[in-house]
Formats: sequence, structure tokens, C-alpha cells
Amino acid sequence: MLLQAVFAIYKNEGEAVKITVLAENTSSGELPCEHGLSLYIETGAHRLLFDSGQSGLFADNAKALGIDLSGADIAVLSHGHYDHGGGLLKFLELNDHAKIYMSKYAFGQHYNGTEKYIGLAPELKKSGRIVFTDGITRIADGLLLDSGENMETVLELGSFGLNMLLDGEFLPDDFRHEHYLIIEENGRRILISGCSHRGINNIEAHFKPDVLIGGFHLSKLAPGKMLSDIAKMLDSYDTDYYSCHCTGVEQYDFMKNIMRRLKYLSTGMTVIL
Repeated sequence: MLLQAVFAIYKNEGEAVKITVLAENTSSGELPCEHGLSLYIETGAHRLLFDSGQSGLFADNAKALGIDLSGADIAVLSHGHYDHGGGLLKFLELNDHAKIYMSKYAFGQHYNGTEKYIGLAPELKKSGRIVFTDGITRIADGLLLDSGENMETVLELGSFGLNMLLDGEFLPDDFRHEHYLIIEENGRRILISGCSHRGINNIEAHFKPDVLIGGFHLSKLAPGKMLSDIAKMLDSYDTDYYSCHCTGVEQYDFMKNIMRRLKYLSTGMTVIL
């Protein structure tokens, strides 16, 4: 069994929240990686799979890390893209009971441009274990899914070429299929976001969590004034940030010089909150 790199430890009274990166674009050591995201989350009462990457790699890495996915009691899909939900069929093979929570819009027709389909596998619909959400859904004590309804736009960056096919017409994706996991434990609010497609600054301004973990969807934004403004705006909040996946390594390195509480999570890392 591989040793996990414990990225950060915050000492709190009571049970800690432990988050292990099963798949991400980069690796902290021996484990293989892929473009995508998968996190295994342990709270005081629950074991959750948050996203599943684009393949079965998350499951292979979980086994290498000594994590038994059959024991997960909840699965969450952050949004309807293949690099977050591609491994869910594998998860269903390994786990015979956990419900998979996803937005009611998750099976929409999602594209990069107009040629590359980046949505979910249609056969996933047949599993019988999917729970569709809309708005705010409390899935357990201390666990909330929130689509960020009425989220104000404090900064507009557009869809970066990602589209949805709606009524036969390609339109810029409005990311109605994205929602966010909020963990309430030890008097803190931890927000987990898959890609933050609706704008990391808009999400931060709306939720103002104590901790924000996930991709910032900035990899297509070249370092410069706009990225500097984004980093300064995020740094003005009293939030600890753990970035990954679609943030972009070059963009992270640039923002790290501006933000006081920004860290990066790679495959194989663990953060304890």
C-alpha cells in the first residue's frame, strides 16, 4: 500500500474531515493521474465519493491507497462532464448501495465547441441509483448540495468555448448542471466544487465558505492583469483555498504569488480539516 502525502492538517475539536485525491491532472508521487477529478471524503459520519474522473483510474488509485470504495455511503457528481462522471459505472460495480446525487440537468448535451461531446455516458441513467437534485438538497446531517440559485455575477468570464445543445441549437453553456457540496462540521463550512464553471469569484462571493476545494476553471486564461484581479478578489475573503484540476498549473503558480492561503492538491494527496 502506498503512503499518502498529508498535505495540510488543521486541528479542530471533534471529528476531522479527511479528503483524499484519487484522480487529478497531476500526481504527487507514484500514482498515475489523468485529466479529471475524483475525491474521497471522510466526515465524522459519512464516506463520500465526489466525482470519479474520466475512467476507472480513481478506483485503482483508491485500492493502492487502501481505500475501500465499497464502504462509501454517498456519491456526488459535481456536473455533467465526462472527466468527472466517466468512472461512475465502475463505482457502481464496486459499490452496491450508495446513491449517486447529481443535478437534474446532468444528462444534458454538453460539448467542447460543437464537435466534441463531453457529457455523460447514457447507460448511466439505467442504474436505478441516481438521485436528481434541483436547488438546495440536504442529503444528510451536515451535507448539503447547492446549485447556487440567484448567484450574482461579480465577474463574467464566459464559458471558454463550452456549449450546450438545447432544442437543436448550440448555446454557450450556462452550467445549470453544476452544484456544490457543502460540508458543515466542527463549526466550519467546507465547499467542494468540481470545476467552478459558474465563476470561482461568483461562487466565493455567494457562499463565503471557510474552506473552498476544487478546480477554478482558469487554465485557458493567460497569466496577466485579469488573473491577478481574480486572485486579489479571492484573497480578500477569509477562506482557505485548495486548488486543482482545471485551474491550470501555470495559473496556480501565478496566483500563488498573490494569494496568502492558496495550495494545490494533486493525485495521492490528503488534506485533513
